[in-house]
Amino acid sequence: MDPTQEYVDRDGARLGVQSYPAPDRADAPAVVIWPAMGVPARFYRPFAEQLVHAGLAVHAVDLRGTGASSPRADRADRYGYAELVADVGAVRAWLAPSLADRRVLLLGHSLGAHVCLLHLAGDGGAGISGMVVVAAGLAYWRSYPPVRGLLTLAQTQVVAGAASLLGVWPGWGFGGRQTRGVIHDWAYTARHGRYPRLTGSDPESALASLRVPVLAVSVAGDNYVPESSLDHLCRKLVSAPVERLHLSAATGATVNHFAWARTENSLAGRVAHYAHQA
Repeated sequence: MDPTQEYVDRDGARLGVQSYPAPDRADAPAVVIWPAMGVPARFYRPFAEQLVHAGLAVHAVDLRGTGASSPRADRADRYGYAELVADVGAVRAWLAPSLADRRVLLLGHSLGAHVCLLHLAGDGGAGISGMVVVAAGLAYWRSYPPVRGLLTLAQTQVVAGAASLLGVWPGWGFGGRQTRGVIHDWAYTARHGRYPRLTGSDPESALASLRVPVLAVSVAGDNYVPESSLDHLCRKLVSAPVERLHLSAATGATVNHFAWARTENSLAGRVAHYAHQA
């Protein structure tokens, strides 16, 4: 099942979108997948195919500078979360004609979930039936067990310091190549447990007013996002109906922060069910 590679041009960037063969039913729900930091959209192909088999229309987007999206992050780039959030809106607008008769879910993994939530907070969630958050908690050090929290704080700030010194994060063992803007915004959440101001406004109050239904999924064996970190994020969504789900490994399978997307598991079926009821 080969997806079609398409592109959305925005603000000097070209955003890659992989569109999978659509179901015969014109009203079948659609899911738009937004990846984790440094993870290309093609990584999610096994999961995307499971969603297609479950009867959903599926699109997977490469975050700016990753996979089929360009340009590759370098020292001249200063974009951060604000630009990634705006990219969500640009892709939604480009997909709108093909999704006009469908219920639409955004499914974000890790960083992808954060930029989707911030996008929805900014526009109130118009046109979106639900949001699926997978393995995405703020990396807030106080939301982790004590020793692990201090280690997380140290690691995030060292990465941010290296990005400042080098002008770009080279992707040494974590996150792929990223602009210092993206890394600094991520490190801010680790220090403060909240999102930074974006384009001059505070997104926290907008998140508190968001009413889009959310399915929040934690993953067994996730060494990056413990359940407590996802719970910290969910507590910001005080007006949204939030359903929590914990994904455990089936017999003989492996799941963790990344492996869930390439393992046959129950999540695709659960998302398909949620897409019809959200």
